[in-house]
Amino acid sequence: MEISTGIRKLFIPIQPTIKKSDDHVSYSEVLPDIRLQNVIYCYWQLRTNKTLTEPFFYRVVADGCIDIFFERAKPEENYVMGFCKKFTEFPLSNSFNYVGVRFLPTMFTQLFKIDASDLSNRFEDLDLVAPTTSQFIRDHIAPAQSFEEVTDLFDSHFLELVNKSTFDYDIRLYSALEIILQRSGVLDIEKDLNTGISQRQLRRLFEYYIGDTAKTFSKVVRFQNILRAKPSKQSLRQNKLFFDVGYYDQAHFIKEFKNFYGVSPSKAFGR
Repeated sequence: MEISTGIRKLFIPIQPTIKKSDDHVSYSEVLPDIRLQNVIYCYWQLRTNKTLTEPFFYRVVADGCIDIFFERAKPEENYVMGFCKKFTEFPLSNSFNYVGVRFLPTMFTQLFKIDASDLSNRFEDLDLVAPTTSQFIRDHIAPAQSFEEVTDLFDSHFLELVNKSTFDYDIRLYSALEIILQRSGVLDIEKDLNTGISQRQLRRLFEYYIGDTAKTFSKVVRFQNILRAKPSKQSLRQNKLFFDVGYYDQAHFIKEFKNFYGVSPSKAFGR
């Protein structure tokens, strides 16, 4: 069943943690089948192009999404990572090839009927959350397959799941999401999210479908908007970007940015 929420047009989650200097590690994203693009943001691959001389630490920044992921050499060990309100760092070996599926906000819950708050700020064995998809990965994904072959298999699997699923298009939730995304997360939750339900009901909907409150999700959206702007170290000082995007002062901006990214803005955008 097709569902159109407008999220994809308003939200571009970014994972910017592979630097140009990491020439032996690559990260890429590809679009799913067009019929899945309102549910799945992308399929992604993180891999070494050459065996590294030491272990690699991969930092995942807060992006408001839920991901399925696994190491290509061990497809039987597959996981889901929930909504995170801070960065997460994964210690990897000196040779790896990870593949993942990034779901747009609310869509993992829509597809698998899982309370997103149960997965927040952690990762879990996929078999305990979505056993059918976990089994599909174990049975159909092999190390010798190309990334394109893997994504084709995913398209077939998720199209089948979507066609069998019933989506709950709660206009109150999606209207609130649209307001947050349109305003780039810069808003007063209590005053600006008047979509016909109480703050308590809104909190319940966001926690179930997103994994955290509307306030926390708005902060992540605001952070992601800064990443898309790609400010330079100099422009951060001169243009006072933190005021424009709703931070009280520079200290507030730096503290929240470090929580979501893992390093200060000057280090992230230092150039």
